[in-house]
Amino acid sequence: MTNLLEETTKVIYASGHTLVDIVFIGAESTGHQCTWIEFMGLADIEYDDDFGLQNVARDLVIAFSDRARLVRHDYDGQEGWRLIKPFRMPTEVRPIKTLIRTSDDKQAYARTLEDLNP
Repeated sequence: MTNLLEETTKVIYASGHTLVDIVFIGAESTGHQCTWIEFMGLADIEYDDDFGLQNVARDLVIAFSDRARLVRHDYDGQEGWRLIKPFRMPTEVRPIKTLIRTSDDKQAYARTLEDLNP
C-alpha cells in the first residue's frame, strides 16, 4: 500500500521541482482541476500500487511552471508517476538520412536515430 500524497510529494521533489512550481493539477482534456491544498486532502489516502488494476485516475497530471509535468502511468500492472520533461532544442544539428533500419540489420530491438545515422 502507498500513500498517494507522500508518493506525489517525494516525486515532485525528486524531479527537481517544489510545490511553488505547480501550476496545474487535474486533467488536461476535461478541465477537472484542484489546488495543491485541495489535492492534499484528496490524496492523503492509501492505495494499492502493486500488480493489478490502476487505482488512481489515469488522466491525472501535475504541471509545473517550466512546462514539465508528472503523469500517471501503469507498467506491467504497477502504477506510479512519470516525469515528462519539456522539449529542449538540441545545441548540435545532425542530419537524418534514414528513419528505418536496412533489411540486413538483424537487431531485435528498434534502432535509435543515432544508430541509424552515425
